[in-house]
Amino acid sequence: MTAVQKVAIAGSGVAGLAAAIQLAKAGVEVDLFEAKAELSALGSGISLQGNALRVFDALGAWDDIRAAGYAFEGLNLRAPGPGAPIVAELPDVKTGGPDYPAAMGMPRPELARILLAHAQKAGANVRFGTKVTGLVQTPDSVEVFVDGASEGVYDLVIGADGLNSTVRELIGIEQKPEPTGMGIWRSFVSRPAEVQRSELYYGGPVYIAGYTPTGEDTMYAFLVEKAQDRFGVSDEDATRIMLEESRAYDGPWNHIRADLENGAHANYTWFTKHIVDAPWNRGRVVIIGDAAHSCPPTIAQGAAQGLEDALVLTELLVQFESLDKDLWDLFHARRLPRAKVVVDASVQLGQWQIDGDRDADAGGLIFGIAQQMARPA
Repeated sequence: MTAVQKVAIAGSGVAGLAAAIQLAKAGVEVDLFEAKAELSALGSGISLQGNALRVFDALGAWDDIRAAGYAFEGLNLRAPGPGAPIVAELPDVKTGGPDYPAAMGMPRPELARILLAHAQKAGANVRFGTKVTGLVQTPDSVEVFVDGASEGVYDLVIGADGLNSTVRELIGIEQKPEPTGMGIWRSFVSRPAEVQRSELYYGGPVYIAGYTPTGEDTMYAFLVEKAQDRFGVSDEDATRIMLEESRAYDGPWNHIRADLENGAHANYTWFTKHIVDAPWNRGRVVIIGDAAHSCPPTIAQGAAQGLEDALVLTELLVQFESLDKDLWDLFHARRLPRAKVVVDASVQLGQWQIDGDRDADAGGLIFGIAQQMARPA
């Protein structure tokens, strides 16, 4: 007997789909509502650490994801300027344990497609173009309103609807993401043979320049700059800006610039940070993933933490027989401290870059966090 028999999920990101997969596999009736009209085919790449790969295995999706991504070990640091020499080759901690690669890159749309297929195969009812707009709770249930009309009564609602979560607002949680002062340009490009792991360049005209392989022929490249109002620029200007800001970087960046000059799209977002204090639930409604916490991608843990939220929550929902205080206390004890460590460390790494702190032990911080993430959530 599970703690819930019928669950509504808002949002088709990695956290929402992971929760849908696990609950549907356990025999729970799942309706997932996604405001977008279809699964987004846009996006660049995503970096996934071992603890995210461990969750994919628990979902039953690891074989498909492994085949669609590019696994690698370690991280190279390069110097800006002529030749872009490699100045350090750093090992990665296997945060998922010895059975998984240390890291993997893959196209974001491909990850979304695979998780959606597994959710539907498990029996989840995924509905696009449907936005949760209202919630009415009683001690025993939640009535869900979608686009202003009642969609029925559920035992639990999971808000996995991202940074600008509607569910978070509906249950009266006021904490929201705030900018960290950094912005990032991203582009999905072809991969030269010499790029076999993530590489970062510190120094030069931007805070960080880098790229991560995502497949045999693909990778995504990024430039992290001081946050600016770039959101109204045309596609042509976006590509031009990324081209100009990358000219101080040699090596594989010459290949990236050739793709940009040939029409590769550049997109821009700001880094944000927030973590909602416990509890993440209000009665029978709970938020997870980016709705509950966000961090700059400086240690590539954003998706992993959302996946861990979903895995821990669904594990407890299946183990417990009722949705009671003991379940929520255990969920928050397992998830809030871990998510806070990741958010704080990610923000600290970015702040050191903004402050130009050359004495900061960035490597030590990253290694320490990786060791913590090596322990299951």
